[in-house]
Amino acid sequence: MLALLLAMTSAMLLVGSALLYRSHLAGLERAFLVLRWAVYGGIATVLVAVVAIVIAMRRGSGMAIAVVALVIVVAAFAMPAVKLRQAARLPRIHDITTDTDQPPRFVSVVALRAGAANPAEYGGPEIAAQQRQGYPDLQPLSLSLPPNQAFDKALATAREMGWEIVASDPPSGRIEATDTTFWFGFKDDVVVRVAPAQNGSRVDVRSLSRVGLSDVGTNAARIRKYLAALAR
Repeated sequence: MLALLLAMTSAMLLVGSALLYRSHLAGLERAFLVLRWAVYGGIATVLVAVVAIVIAMRRGSGMAIAVVALVIVVAAFAMPAVKLRQAARLPRIHDITTDTDQPPRFVSVVALRAGAANPAEYGGPEIAAQQRQGYPDLQPLSLSLPPNQAFDKALATAREMGWEIVASDPPSGRIEATDTTFWFGFKDDVVVRVAPAQNGSRVDVRSLSRVGLSDVGTNAARIRKYLAALAR
């Protein structure tokens, strides 16, 4: 019974940490503190459940509750565990772009980032080097369309992604938008740049988190998904 109580409490703390932040009832530091206690509870659940299962095996009964507790913990913590494993393998950066030499610039989004922990200015060669090591596949997309048509498709694709469009400036080929992550509801900003190229147009994308040192691969995944949709 103790294992089941711990499992349910841990799962509620895990969900609660995100709800507290999304509803602005707690800041990121306090929400992460709740998340940390959820992890501690999950570990305690596993230890207690294993002991309960061993005792139940010797008695020949009473194993079901401990097994249910383990199932709850595994189901609740599977996704966070995958994210933590990804974070350990990826560079601790939060600004990703397909053009590390001349990254697309944020203009209209800057006002929305007032008070954000991460600056809108690109970090330079050091960040570029880490990105090339962690995400070597990220490249600009070439389209065999004139810039005006490519821009229209790029804007339509951004809307299909569910991004909140902040600005669209056809003369400069710039689209700015904000995307919200699923779990904690973090706000990440995106800028798309459509420029003339030899055989049509070149599309570059930059995705930047407002908070957090590491984005756990979220920005790179967003860029890949967007460019794949645009290419189709």
